[in-house]
Amino acid sequence: MRPTRQIWAVGATAGALAVLAAVFARPLLLAATVLLGAWILVRQLLFVRGVADTVDSLTVRQLPTANTVRANAEIPVTLEATLDAPARLLLSFEGGVPTGASATTPLSASLEPGTATTRETTAVTWPVAGRHRFDPVSVTATDGLFTATMPAESRPSVTVEPRGPHTVHVGRGGDEVSIAQGEHEAGQRGPGLEPAELREYVPGDSADEIDWKATARLNTLHVREYETETHRPTMLIVDHRGGLAAGPPGESKLAYLREVALAVAANARELDDPLGLIAVGDEGITTRITPTTGPAAYLSIRRRLLDLEPTGTDGDEPPSETSGRSHSIPGFAPSPTRPRAALSALDGSTDPFARTLEPYYTARTRYDVRFDSEPLLGAVRTALGGQDSRQWTVICTDDSDPETLYETVRFARARGSEVLLLLTPSVLFASDGVGDPDRVADSYLEFEELRRDLDRMDAVTAFEVAPQERLSAVLETTRARSRGAIR
Repeated sequence: MRPTRQIWAVGATAGALAVLAAVFARPLLLAATVLLGAWILVRQLLFVRGVADTVDSLTVRQLPTANTVRANAEIPVTLEATLDAPARLLLSFEGGVPTGASATTPLSASLEPGTATTRETTAVTWPVAGRHRFDPVSVTATDGLFTATMPAESRPSVTVEPRGPHTVHVGRGGDEVSIAQGEHEAGQRGPGLEPAELREYVPGDSADEIDWKATARLNTLHVREYETETHRPTMLIVDHRGGLAAGPPGESKLAYLREVALAVAANARELDDPLGLIAVGDEGITTRITPTTGPAAYLSIRRRLLDLEPTGTDGDEPPSETSGRSHSIPGFAPSPTRPRAALSALDGSTDPFARTLEPYYTARTRYDVRFDSEPLLGAVRTALGGQDSRQWTVICTDDSDPETLYETVRFARARGSEVLLLLTPSVLFASDGVGDPDRVADSYLEFEELRRDLDRMDAVTAFEVAPQERLSAVLETTRARSRGAIR
């Protein structure tokens, strides 16, 4: 509690009267001093009581319209304050917008005496990716003579996701398709909502299953069977080895595959399908989550997908060009788009700034299961061990090692799983961009032949995942060459 200028002025007046009473020996002046002092004390007690009553009945909330947003997105945030009874004090509220966000106007509100509720809204922009938690609301109460400030513990959080690549294409040979799963056919009879078939009653059937309308119509006992409600487990296998770092800043192979994997995860959540995740690094499995349901499980998988980085760029030495196509990182160099690799370039520096950053650029990849060779194949073998025969296996990788890719898909099929293969064409992520149009077109046709061969396999669907603009340019080149050949 702090006195205002007004109370200081009243106190100064009382002090002056006391001095005058002593100098001039005037009891009336002394009595006036005592009355002013008593009045100040009473106002102070009333203010303290008013603040206590306000705290007991006050509800303050900071309400962002979304808990998850993309970087640089703007969302409205509302500051709401409510009292059980009209306010006796003037209340001011200052919102706790996080440091990593910026508001177009201050998030603040006020509650005048005699009113019980207030709401103010402002637009907040979130330029920095990460999880941001609001600071407590600062509540200031005053009666004109005294002021008190206290926090109100309303601290929601907003998760800001990095912006993904634009115009993600998923399809076959340039033709876009949808990868969303529709409702699943159960193929089984039992409790459910969808009528399946009507049949005659046989001994052993429950009386509850008898369809009395059909029985009356057909004059014999008939039983109505229903299709059981089922859920289809989905296992996401996402390759984030070093080779998946290829591509322009913010538009790597992994960035495109991540966007599609997030879409698959969102579809599984909408259908309430059990969802699992296997993340594969250069040495083996980095994340393993068995298929499960529930908001917490879906959120955990989503956050893990957003956190994935190519394993050759998290502070380890980048794989060499001689270690195999699937382990190379074309044009690798420390840069702001590969933050841990850039920070690792400071290793050994005596600069205080480098020493401060050291904990953030040490290698952070931890492997749940390691494989000496062929991490993707080993991960699929681990993921499909003891699997549900109805499981839908979604493999997100590139075309850098066709032989291992064939072996991986054949193994998944042999385990009875339906496979969706999402492939990024390496030629569209080369460090020199499109480069020589004819050479790029030839390389893309080789990729398309690989994709078609995989797509022809029983219970396998293979799609390309690519930047729409670069793919369109390559397809235009192939069409132009075809027209020239016809002429």
